[in-house]
Amino acid sequence: MSDLQLTFQRFDAAAARDAIDVVEQLYVASHEEAIASGDPFRTTETFLHRFDRYTSTPAFDMVIAYESGQAIGLAWGWPLRAGGTWWDGLLITDLGDDFTMETGERTFALSEIMVASAWEGRGVAHALHDELLGARPEHRATLLVSPTNDRAYAAYKRWGWECVGQLRPGWPDAPTFDVLVRDL
Repeated sequence: MSDLQLTFQRFDAAAARDAIDVVEQLYVASHEEAIASGDPFRTTETFLHRFDRYTSTPAFDMVIAYESGQAIGLAWGWPLRAGGTWWDGLLITDLGDDFTMETGERTFALSEIMVASAWEGRGVAHALHDELLGARPEHRATLLVSPTNDRAYAAYKRWGWECVGQLRPGWPDAPTFDVLVRDL
């Protein structure tokens, strides 16, 4: 990333909704193959529907990375609230009953990191990851990753994430993901 001069902008939920055009452009620029696959979970319309739901989450937090004023990637998430549904659909874990107990201050859910394809492999995702999580007060973070997404999986492992189980979200047509966690 040494040749990049990234700048970051942080968005709360309302500001993120106002930036929907940038979010959509980055989704399309970073998910061409997934969108072209015809998978109903990966369509732009379905993604935007999920984004609308995500930004209704209290304390939603998003960071956009810019290079020379151009948005090239983003990351977002939110703290898991007590009594929330994040852990619903957990399939495999042997970490004990208290693992899924949330307080609203315990766990930050890293929901998305995306980088426009033209900027992949240059450290932008890692920079976004660190920028978003570096400001979080929670004790740990969690994320979901496709067990077949070898590139992302390898990056998360390098960045200190550990697989603790599998989860199938309640979204229509949602695949089964591996659940990763790391201390903050």
